Amino acid sequence: MWYSQNKQELEKELDKFLSPKLKSREVHGLIVPHAGYEFSGEIAGKAFSLLKKAGKEKAVIIAPSHYTALKGILTSNKKEWYTPLGKISIFNEKFDEGDIEREHAIDNQIPFLQKLGFMEILPLMAGQITDEQAKKIAEKISKIDAIYIFSTDLSHFLPYEQAITKDKETIKIIKKLDFQNFSKIDACGFFPLLIFFHLGEIKNWKPQLIEYKNSGDITGEKSSVVGYTSFFF
Repeated sequence: MWYSQNKQELEKELDKFLSPKLKSREVHGLIVPHAGYEFSGEIAGKAFSLLKKAGKEKAVIIAPSHYTALKGILTSNKKEWYTPLGKISIFNEKFDEGDIEREHAIDNQIPFLQKLGFMEILPLMAGQITDEQAKKIAEKISKIDAIYIFSTDLSHFLPYEQAITKDKETIKIIKKLDFQNFSKIDACGFFPLLIFFHLGEIKNWKPQLIEYKNSGDITGEKSSVVGYTSFFF
């Protein structure tokens, strides 16, 4: 399980993750990890805590496809998404529909949004897309009055120090919206990030780093780690 399926335990965990009192600022969206909560919940929660006064009821979640060989982008063919905290409504903006409920990179974001009082989500699972497709998707979602959640982890299964070096390079590219070096990004959310780059360009939004860690910082096992980061924009 990626997070507790017991409602009370999950509520308690979310309260802890959302407890940071970061400086209040205008936030349009986040980039957050999607590993199990024991690994990246704290990093994600610190970012989500910035949405406590976001003043929005809708969120668009853009995540990679881990289990389906997909070209293009899909939203859910359901009307509601369920977690131990209950159901949340799904809206669509003329995206193709399919069964995406298994995708943990989407699902792991939803309890945070429920806890923060969001009422509707547009979950989007991005498979292989071209730069032109990413730009068109960004243009489409840019017209939605919502908070944007981009879901990605960073490098996978590198030794600790090597992972830090690689992830710092990725973070630098993201911070600068550096299209020229985008292909050097090492992240499972490569295609969601491509959409984000275009959205940032359209809206003139620049991401600001909140935190970076990898699984070695959390478990102490440093021979093979996964990188996690969070940004707001």
